[in-house]
Formats: sequence, C-alpha cells, structure tokens
Amino acid sequence: MLLWFSQQSAHADLWAHVDERGVTHFAAERIDERYTLYFRGDVFDSTVDGNAAGTGIVAPGTAPEATAAGARRLAYFDIAPEVKRVKHHLRASALQQGLDYELLQAVIATESGFDAQAVSPRGAVGLMQVMPATAQRFGVAGAPRRSVQQQLADPGTNVAAGARYLRHLLDVFEGRLDLALAAYNAGEGAVRRAGDRIPAYRETQNYVKSVMGLYALLKPARAAPPAARAANGRVRMELAGPLSTTTATTTAAPDLR
Repeated sequence: MLLWFSQQSAHADLWAHVDERGVTHFAAERIDERYTLYFRGDVFDSTVDGNAAGTGIVAPGTAPEATAAGARRLAYFDIAPEVKRVKHHLRASALQQGLDYELLQAVIATESGFDAQAVSPRGAVGLMQVMPATAQRFGVAGAPRRSVQQQLADPGTNVAAGARYLRHLLDVFEGRLDLALAAYNAGEGAVRRAGDRIPAYRETQNYVKSVMGLYALLKPARAAPPAARAANGRVRMELAGPLSTTTATTTAAPDLR
C-alpha cells in the first residue's frame, strides 16, 4: 500500500486559492482556475519526516521552494488578521504540548484556513476541526448554557483541545507524524485497521501530504537525528492529487471527520 507514492516524480507542488470570505484553501493539484501555485515541493519520507516532526525537527531536503506568489502568500501566516488574532493560542498550546508552533499552523491552515467558525459536514468545529466527542475526551466539558460545540467555536478552547489530541496521537504512534496526522483526519481505529499505515482513503492520504508540506515550508529544515532516519515502516509520499479537507469531493471512510 502507498507504493505508488515512491513511483511518482520527485517533484511535488502545492496550490492555493483565497475564497470570497478570505479563507485560504490548499490543494495538492490545481483543482480549478482559481488555484495558483503556492510552492514547489519535494518528496516527504515518513521514516524521517514522520518521526522528526515529533521532536520539532524537519528533515533536511524537505523544505519546499516557494514560488513568487507563494512567497507573498507565506506572509499570510505572519500578517493576516485571522492568524494574528489566534497565534498566542497556538504558541501557548505548542509550548504546553511540546509541539512546534509551525505544525499547529500547518494543521489549522489545512483544516479550516484559520476560520474559527468553520463547521464540517460531519460536525467537526473550529480552527482545528475538533469533533465534540473528541473535545470531551480531551477535557472540554459540556455546560448547562454552553454546549461542547459552542465552546469549540472559541479559538482558545479549540486549539487547546486539538493540540492535546494531536500530542496524544504522536505519543500513541511513537512520534510518527504521518500516522498521527492520518489518525487526526480518519481516526485512530482507521490507522490501526490499516496495519499502522496511512489508510487507503484519498482524503486522508492527501491531508497528510498537505500538512507535512506546509509544515516543511513554514519551518526551515534542520538536521534530523540518526534515530529518526532509522525508523521502521518506510513510506515515501509526494504532494499529488486533489486535496482539500474543506473543498475536495472524496470517498470518505466511516470515521473521517
């Protein structure tokens, strides 16, 4: 499974467009004429990238090459009002959970485009698209006047719950970022049923590639430790094929959000 990833060209791109509400959507190919090339990427190797990201390290050679348009849009992560309004929540949760700030940026950009009011068709809420049941599992309690779903519309509550869940998944999958992200999208059970591999759901496969690509773009490459390079369960991935957790039409697994 996923062997075809290693058979594609070593070049991978990421595309983006800004909708009429100012929300940025990312895709692994040009879905329609609204999308422009965001950056030219590289091959992502989960034996390096998946483990390295759990330690705050991005493997050498994975940093994508931004296009001129992509370089301008990269400033979005520093100057956009919707990002500036919530970045203190990201920094606080990143510090508390031992995650990279840039990783949370990449997850939120892919999940919701920093739209704090986003609600998916399956009921995932807010910046990190957290399911109410998951939020309850990770510390968000219902209240008489404010449901869990309503609380998740609050950026601080949402990011804290999502970051706790992501930290849990990284621990469960022993630092493998690719598997943790796959579980964040499709559920822990789906990854286990796939034999501790990324499930064969197109949405999940592309979700993992998009987040890892953005993470590599946002965080400059640094040397990965030998232990990360020696991990088992090799998966080579490229950014290819349609992607957007908010825009693409995919065949979803039962537990996909």
